[in-house]
Amino acid sequence: MTSSAVWRRLSAVVLMTMWAVAGWGVFAQQPPAARPPLLFKEAWKLPAHEGEANDDNRRLTPAVVTNPQIALTLYGPDSRAVAAWEHEGRVDLWTGMAASPVAVTMRDRNNYLDLTGLARVRWIVRTSSLHALHPVLKLADGTLVVGDQRVSTDGQFIQVELAYGGMRWFRLDPDRVVTTSEVRNPDLARIDEIGFADLAPGGGHGQAGWTNLSTVEVYARAVPR
Repeated sequence: MTSSAVWRRLSAVVLMTMWAVAGWGVFAQQPPAARPPLLFKEAWKLPAHEGEANDDNRRLTPAVVTNPQIALTLYGPDSRAVAAWEHEGRVDLWTGMAASPVAVTMRDRNNYLDLTGLARVRWIVRTSSLHALHPVLKLADGTLVVGDQRVSTDGQFIQVELAYGGMRWFRLDPDRVVTTSEVRNPDLARIDEIGFADLAPGGGHGQAGWTNLSTVEVYARAVPR
């Protein structure tokens, strides 16, 4: 190979290296992906009733939803017993009188939810006496799934922020609210409903087992239906 050919080849290698370094520099300077903005927020309200509040007249109705964009769905044989009560100045949904496992979900009337990437959901929750909450999703094809991540707060209200990637998901029977087979790689880009499940029956008032679901904020991209 002549000296001129060697020089041309060396020049080409140097030039490609400079392009690669420059390209990496541009890539490295790209800002991190931004978290999606707040898509909707729900802070429940008490159902209208006459007389003294009790377990019967505090049961959930569509009127407990404050955001007209949102529809509430309950799953489970005794989900009708889920009630709305006020604690610490907030209204929350309480599962203590439900004699079966229950799931509570919300549906954006106009959009599917894209829960990929940096999408997050914040809930204020409380659990008691070994009860735990598991995230629930209804996929665009109608499949109800529950995640293996559990939230247990030992009787304290806490704010929980969940990302939905990296969990194991299991099919949830919508009638009995019991888990069945594993669902691998569910499509998180088009979610129909989002919520939580308490997979144990409620134990009643006081120090018995139950869960509270309070204010929720959903940070996700909207996908028109």
